[in-house]
Amino acid sequence: MRNNTAVTEFILLGFSTNQNMHILHSMLFSFIYLWALIGNVLIIMITTLDQHLHTPMYFFLKNLSFLDLCLISVTIPKSIFNSLTHNNTISFLDCVTQVFLVTLLAIAEVFLLTVMSFDRYAAICHPLHYEVIMNMSMCVWMAAVSWVGGSLAAVMHTAGTFSLSFCGSNVVHQFFCDIPHLLAISCSENLMREIVPILISVVLDICCFIFIIISYVYIFCTVKKIPSTEGQSKAYSTCLPHLVVVVLFLSTIFIAHLKPTSKSPSISDLVISVFYTVVPPTLNPIIYSLRNKAMKLALGMLVEGKIIKK
Repeated sequence: MRNNTAVTEFILLGFSTNQNMHILHSMLFSFIYLWALIGNVLIIMITTLDQHLHTPMYFFLKNLSFLDLCLISVTIPKSIFNSLTHNNTISFLDCVTQVFLVTLLAIAEVFLLTVMSFDRYAAICHPLHYEVIMNMSMCVWMAAVSWVGGSLAAVMHTAGTFSLSFCGSNVVHQFFCDIPHLLAISCSENLMREIVPILISVVLDICCFIFIIISYVYIFCTVKKIPSTEGQSKAYSTCLPHLVVVVLFLSTIFIAHLKPTSKSPSISDLVISVFYTVVPPTLNPIIYSLRNKAMKLALGMLVEGKIIKK
């Protein structure tokens, strides 16, 4: 017979129940989190304090760093704490909060990456009209739409997921409350209340991905017409890292939410979730700062205490 006792907490099984693996997991995640924390905070500080970086590209980069900082902070600290205390439980309310925040931040990041691709398109394909197209009010409006869109999607997904019944197993084979794995342990026979929001989000993500690809087709066609090799290299070094981040982020989200999820543990599910919740916040500071001359110059000025304040 099915256990009809309502679930009041979940067990995040994570990567392993082995004690040595718990220690390794804690150390690795602590290092990753510290790196992401320092990198993204530095980007936010530099782009805020240096008036030379008060441009649309760095305004969106600051928003991206804040999103990444929040996204990794929602999942990693709890996972580290669980490993150190050997207590893998998470309360029902905390799980609801985690689902809401992860969904909000992930979808807001998808929208923001789309906006950033449009910014690169405007800068490279329409340089003479760039300041008119990407004026500050337009930048603020685009960033706000990203946050509002993420919030609406988060409300839709959270309501759809937790309107289902959880009355059997409470073991989630993930290191955080992930929607596909919660659906796998739900005892509701009709999952349409959450499957429909997932399909809506996937369609929106595909539209964003297509928009980004079209933008970069125009960008690369324009870059090929640049007469100087140095100009081409500069354009490619700015655009290619952004494209890599987009492809990695969106492809892993697609796989995570469209791949059939079983109730048995799978290392592939854990790896895929790491790629869209942990890897982007960790790599973005490297891609967008260490490879950027203006950011490296501003970082040097910050270290020397010479950064220009507005």
